[in-house]
Amino acid sequence: MTSLTSQPRRYPALAAFLAVTFTASAIGSWATIDNVRTWYPTIAKPSWTPPNWLFGPVWTLLYTLMAIAAWRVWRTRQGAEARSVLNLYGSQLALNTLWSVLFFALHRPGLALIEIIALWALFGLELDASLRWMRARPSVAGIASAVFAPFSYMGAERLGAATLPEPKAVTFAALALAWGFAVPLIARVKAPSARSA
Repeated sequence: MTSLTSQPRRYPALAAFLAVTFTASAIGSWATIDNVRTWYPTIAKPSWTPPNWLFGPVWTLLYTLMAIAAWRVWRTRQGAEARSVLNLYGSQLALNTLWSVLFFALHRPGLALIEIIALWALFGLELDASLRWMRARPSVAGIASAVFAPFSYMGAERLGAATLPEPKAVTFAALALAWGFAVPLIARVKAPSARSA
């Protein structure tokens, strides 16, 4: 543990991560809430699109978990590494918020797709640090991957970048199992280079 993890600063820092995260979430909600009821129902969507009421609870949970995860990683870093965590997390929040503005507020799915590519590029930058963190927490890595991987494929199909076989429930279960096992293994394979870095 570093000086950043001292008891007096631990929970105020968590509160700050949550506040910044939910500020970004509030901006995204502002861009989304009216358009989910007006514009969004008019566009073509696959039959398995989740109901509108599900987005609020799911994104609230995701943003909460993102803030806690970023805070936990930040607590184990110091100096330049801590600033790097903050910069990457802030950039990821900004891009997530921008997507909601582009897609829902401005009705520009094409620009939103380009922005998703930028978000994936940022994910690539975060991957090495994430793998080093997950290497020590294989169960967390497996559960998170099993939950989030199907959503990535669902997004790809929605954007026309992939076609997933029917029945969808079986496909998503298979993806969850595959990524749930693969990511902890990838993190372990990455471990030697992480130690030598």
